[in-house]
Amino acid sequence: MSGPDAGAAVTAAHREQWARVVAGLARRFGDLDIAEEAAAEAFAIAVERWPADGVPPNPGAWLTTTAARRAIDRIRREGKRDDKHREARMVYADSAPEPAGVIDDERLRLIFTCCHPALAPESRVALTLRMVGGLTVPEIARAFLVRESAMGQRITRAKAKIHAARIPYRVPDAEDLPARVSGVLAVLFLVCNEGYLATGPGTEPVRHELTAEAIRLTRVLRELLPDDGEVTGLLALMLLTEARRAARVSAGGELVTLAEQDRGAWDTALIAEGHRLVRERLAAGEAPGRYQILAAVNAVHTSARDIRDTDWSQVVALYDQLVRVDPAPVTALNRAVAVAELDGPQVALAETDRLGEALAGYHAYHATRAELLRRLGHGRAAREAYDRAIELAGNTAETAYLTRRRDQLG
Repeated sequence: MSGPDAGAAVTAAHREQWARVVAGLARRFGDLDIAEEAAAEAFAIAVERWPADGVPPNPGAWLTTTAARRAIDRIRREGKRDDKHREARMVYADSAPEPAGVIDDERLRLIFTCCHPALAPESRVALTLRMVGGLTVPEIARAFLVRESAMGQRITRAKAKIHAARIPYRVPDAEDLPARVSGVLAVLFLVCNEGYLATGPGTEPVRHELTAEAIRLTRVLRELLPDDGEVTGLLALMLLTEARRAARVSAGGELVTLAEQDRGAWDTALIAEGHRLVRERLAAGEAPGRYQILAAVNAVHTSARDIRDTDWSQVVALYDQLVRVDPAPVTALNRAVAVAELDGPQVALAETDRLGEALAGYHAYHATRAELLRRLGHGRAAREAYDRAIELAGNTAETAYLTRRRDQLG
């Protein structure tokens, strides 16, 4: 294979192998910087060589071996000849791998490792998204609604903290899991969100490889913690979201809103599984957390055969509950969208406008205002809101949808 096909293979290998290569190197060398930089060098070499030389028979093994050699070269250059050098030789040794311990999935183990309690919660999530999820710094910054430079500094500080505190890259013990699970769930949730509506302007609008991997890892996590309501809630949320993926983007590459989606294209098996998990948590009788409530909201939406059949009073009641659990501005914005269907756009606009200071840099805030202003007949103000939403949006399908809606104003 050569030419464009080889280049595509490099891209596919990057998406599938990046976290695995970094995880293996980090575990063997005990140094996150070395692992990340060696993996980056290996993929850069692949991009340069594969289109001309052809893709090797086992791309994953080639990438791992090349990255390991680059790591060894760096260790040698830095004079780390003693313990680090002996650890590096393990790459080529025939000895048995490190015991998997309570977690036998390599990527999930690394997620738990990065979510060490010694790191600040936001730093844990940002670092893990970068190292394990394979998201870029701009993508992570958009997920946190912060500037790219600030997010880069946050990730750098997290790496420095790992080195300074000598946080080990090891398999977590069973007793470590509950203390780290909230950070792990946050990572999986954001990875799935990035897959469902990718924020990078140069990526596909929906990245199925990310949503599929997030669901797979959440299934593994549920096997480890079957009684954790938030783990089950997150899995249900992901399944009910993934069920609508085929109807999410039109053939022309434009976002299709929930109201306009072909519900016959939804995956009924995923919906049935998601509903079963939601009912399971309701039967448990425990106070639901954020992911369980979001799953319940999605269960209401996927229960309606038509948008007109949606029980908006139940959706608003669930958001009322969610605001008490998670009083974030984005939660209030989503509630306002539901309020518009129940109490009208004027009431919803008043609630939305109160969020302006907190969400000024969030494209969905301006898109919501644009739609509400449109419904109220305020064409000029709606156009301005659409312009701002288009300016901030990174997803190509969403940008196409917002542009069409704006241009229809005349």
